[in-house]
Amino acid sequence: MTGSGYHASGAAPGAGLPAAGKAKSVVYNDRVEVAMRVLVIGSGAREHALVHALRRSPGVGDIYAVPGNAGIAQAADLLPLSGDDLPGLAEAACDLRIDLTVVGPELPLALGIGDEFGRRGLRLFGPTRAGAELESSKIFAKEFCRRHGIPTAGAEVASSEGEARKAVERLGLPIVLKADGLAAGKGVLVVRCGEELEEAIETFFTARRFGEAGDRVLIEEYLEGVELSYMAISDGTQVVPVATSHDYKRAFDGNQGPNTGGMGAHSPALVVPPGTSRRIIDDVVRPTITGMAAEGREYRGLLYVGLMLTADGPKVLEFNCRFGDPEAQAVLLRLDDNLAGVLRAAADGQLGATSLRWRREAVACVVLAAEGYPGNPKRGDEITGLDDALGLSGVTVYHGGSRLQDGHFVTAGGRVLSVCGRGPSLADAVATAYRGVACIRFNGMRHRTDIGADTIDTLRSSGEQD
Repeated sequence: MTGSGYHASGAAPGAGLPAAGKAKSVVYNDRVEVAMRVLVIGSGAREHALVHALRRSPGVGDIYAVPGNAGIAQAADLLPLSGDDLPGLAEAACDLRIDLTVVGPELPLALGIGDEFGRRGLRLFGPTRAGAELESSKIFAKEFCRRHGIPTAGAEVASSEGEARKAVERLGLPIVLKADGLAAGKGVLVVRCGEELEEAIETFFTARRFGEAGDRVLIEEYLEGVELSYMAISDGTQVVPVATSHDYKRAFDGNQGPNTGGMGAHSPALVVPPGTSRRIIDDVVRPTITGMAAEGREYRGLLYVGLMLTADGPKVLEFNCRFGDPEAQAVLLRLDDNLAGVLRAAADGQLGATSLRWRREAVACVVLAAEGYPGNPKRGDEITGLDDALGLSGVTVYHGGSRLQDGHFVTAGGRVLSVCGRGPSLADAVATAYRGVACIRFNGMRHRTDIGADTIDTLRSSGEQD
């Protein structure tokens, strides 16, 4: 299916929505059924990966996206709406007879799109505003963990420079400072010395780089160990684990430089001690879902837990209320199941004994970023070599910050593309991804060259196979 003219780069403001048309039929499980209409909200590579996985789902017919991007337009119809126009999105879902809405980014969830759709009887995969507070407030999440005995780092809250300095003095260096509110994955600073502390104080309290999101700051104990991204789908009671992944948030090789939304990922995580997944489910995921229900915040959607595997066991670093980006790009390529059916069951509170099937392979994802990212990324540079990359066996490219201009793809954001490689081992997947990267060019393009290297080195030094 191709876009029908409702492209993010070309739709006129106020342009009408496409007519719903006659419902399509599909053959699924040897039965003729009415095809499911799906709406995906978001404009990044994560949403491109979601559309790609939903397109592979049996029973799915029309897919729409808001606002989408130039890559998504090749597989879905883009609607001329904003992702934070909650009433407009609900009206569109009604008019187009959407059967399932999947929310990619955090902002619509934090604004309450789950509540808006719920009031209108529309099926949406994602938590309510109260549920999304696990991500929209770092302080709420920390206090929630304490109330329910969920393992996490020690922390204090500061609303001023003075309070922050006293908290750091009590907790000691190194330390982590986190903006309480949403900051597009960039509101976290790791402080290792006095000089970095002064820079962090300037960033949070003087320059107020994170605005209202940084009105309160979480001063958190620095944890040592291996980071792990763990995702699970919940219907408010039951949980279905998603394949493990490991992401790379720092801008430069060797985990140096500023935090970003994510510069790469791989799935599976691989460096996970035996029994760890069960412990995460029992000690973190289930207590979170039951705790939210006990507090009147029933959680239906994707629960993402950023964890540190410490010597004392897994501890929570953060919660997200949606698929991670770029973890989704790596994980969803391994999915060998009906994503649309599972998400619909979760939204209906009917997961039951559902489980997910995964391909026995690895996927590595390398993010290609624009010059200036994560600060002020350069835009408008032509992207070349995409067809060459896509012609390679095992390579998939998801669009994040791109748009069409005069028939050519050009950069339009910080994280421009996610280049993914599949392979029987992580080393093979990484090599395939970087072969794809080598085909693509745009001015100022930069990326990390060490995605997966730490995991591969660890496995090889221990004599394990990846």
